[in-house]
Amino acid sequence: MSKTAPKTYITSGHSACPGCCDVFVAKFTLMGAGPNCIIVNPTGCLEVTSTPYPSSSWQVPWIHSLFENGGAVASGVEAALKALGKKDDIKVIVIGGDGATMDIGFGAISGAFERGHDFTYICMDNEAYMNTGVQRSSGTPFDASTTTTPAGKFSFGNPHPKKNMPAIMAAHGSPYVATTSIGYPRDMIRKVKKATETVGPTYIHAHAPCTTGWGFDTSKTLEVARLAVETCLWPIYEMENGEITQVRKIKNPRPVEEYLRAQKRFRHLFTMEGGEEEIKKIQAMADWNIKHYGLQ
Repeated sequence: MSKTAPKTYITSGHSACPGCCDVFVAKFTLMGAGPNCIIVNPTGCLEVTSTPYPSSSWQVPWIHSLFENGGAVASGVEAALKALGKKDDIKVIVIGGDGATMDIGFGAISGAFERGHDFTYICMDNEAYMNTGVQRSSGTPFDASTTTTPAGKFSFGNPHPKKNMPAIMAAHGSPYVATTSIGYPRDMIRKVKKATETVGPTYIHAHAPCTTGWGFDTSKTLEVARLAVETCLWPIYEMENGEITQVRKIKNPRPVEEYLRAQKRFRHLFTMEGGEEEIKKIQAMADWNIKHYGLQ
């Protein structure tokens, strides 16, 4: 970032892993939103590592919600600020993992968006329940090996594709939905700023590679994040009122093998019989993204 980069409002001293994706999400979120915000943080790695009692790395007001009710807590905070006449001055932001967002907490989020509460929900998608042992979530990609979908004699890993959460939130009538990646800080910071300045329930889905759960060197977090985008397995786009309005183009997409080889969770695809056919299936998913989102 340049010398004029905004402050992060989250300090060092947390206990997150070196190269932790969750800390990147928190930093970029606060750089986009600024200090006049209240963070709601459901249970997960970010909550555990940033607030070991009695200390905290947060330099803004922060609330720990249960795993399943981030959307409901944010609704209450937003309603209270309105009652106090302070909502125009303070932004309400939820930062939750894929499990808290796409699985356990989905009902609370759906209700909050249906009611039209004015807050921004940011999903830091590290594609499994990392805090509790790398179990599969509905954000886990096809063929990834997790502790509940292990690759082995009878399985290539997770048999299901990722849930398309951005499309679901757009279907709720959200005025602004966007995908981003920690591999592209300026993109994420800009989108957080836009989302928090848009009236109504807004949603950002941030791809966040986990060094521990995915199995790559701690120095490679941003590199792996960019590979997901460059192979078109993670399309970056914006939606306004249900329509895609902007897409990050990928001029020369890289083969998905480069992304898969970089991670332990896909290593079995290169050693097991039939792995080549599975890789072709994953390449077909990337090719579909290219066509569907107009990535070229």
